[in-house]
Amino acid sequence: MGISHYIKEIGRGARGARPLTREQACDLFGQVLDGTVTDLEIGGFCLAMRIKGETPEEMAGFLDATHARLNPVTTRGGPLIVLPSYNGARKLPVLTPLLALLLAREGLAVLVHGSASETSRVLASNVLSALDMPPMTTLTPLAAGQVGFAPTELLNPALKRLLDVRRVVGLRNPGHSVVKLMRPTTGPCVVVASYTHPEYARTMGETFELTGMTALLSRGLEGEVVSDPRRTAQIDGFVRGVRSELQAQAAGTAADVPGLPKEIDVATTAEYTRRVLAGELPVPEAIATQVRHITELASHA
Repeated sequence: MGISHYIKEIGRGARGARPLTREQACDLFGQVLDGTVTDLEIGGFCLAMRIKGETPEEMAGFLDATHARLNPVTTRGGPLIVLPSYNGARKLPVLTPLLALLLAREGLAVLVHGSASETSRVLASNVLSALDMPPMTTLTPLAAGQVGFAPTELLNPALKRLLDVRRVVGLRNPGHSVVKLMRPTTGPCVVVASYTHPEYARTMGETFELTGMTALLSRGLEGEVVSDPRRTAQIDGFVRGVRSELQAQAAGTAADVPGLPKEIDVATTAEYTRRVLAGELPVPEAIATQVRHITELASHA
C-alpha cells in the first residue's frame, strides 16, 4: 500500500501537518520496519516527522509496531530492567554501566541496549567491554544479578537501519525516540527513560500512560538515562501507566562530586566504576537515589 498518503498528512509543515491516529502510526511504522516502502518514502517520513514532531498517540503507535516485531529478551525469573544507551559521554564520564551494575547488585536482571549514534563520544558499550562484559552476539536469557548489552540490530535489524538514516540526512527521526521508550521483552520490566530537553518530558510521560508501561522518567546525563551526579532532577515513576512523582527537582549544580574523574576515556571510566562497586569510592547520591526508585518500581512490575 505504501506510506505516501501518510506523508501527505504529516508533511504539510509545522502548522499545516495533521497528526496520525495511533492505528495509522502503527501501520506506517510497521511498513517502515518491514521494508515494504522505498528509501525515498523513508526519507520523506523522517524529515516530515522531524519538522512536525511526534504526538504521544503517534509514539504509542510507533511503539505498538515496534513491540510486535522485536526479538524479545527474557529473564530467568523476575523483571527486566531496561537501560537504553545511545548517546555516550561528551563532557562527563558515561555512568550508565555503573547504574546497570548497581542495579544488578540489587538482584535485578539488567539489559543495556544501544548503538553508536555519535561517533565522537565514549559509549557505555565500550566501558562494559572494558569491564569484561562484551556485547551479546545472540539474545540469551538474563539471570537475576546479570547485566547484558544488546546491540540494537539484535533486537530488530530494521530499527538499526532506521537509526542509521541519521548518518545520511543529519537529523534524528522517530526511531531515535522509539529505542529510548521500547520494552524489548514480553515479561515484566521497568524501562528507564530520560530526556535532554524539557519539552520532551510531556510527550514521553503521556506515551508511557497511553501504553500502560512501567517506567522511570527523569532528565538524564548528556542523553544517557543515568542521573547527573551533580544535580537533583525531577523523577517520575509509572506503574502500568499510572504516574507518580518520585522526586522533585532541586535547584543548583554541585561543583564537585567526590571521586568522579575529570577524564572521560574508557579506561578511566571503567576504573572509576570498579572502585565505586568495590566501596573504595562513594556511590554518587543522585545515582543511589535512582537505584532505589528503580528497585521499588521493579517490585510492582
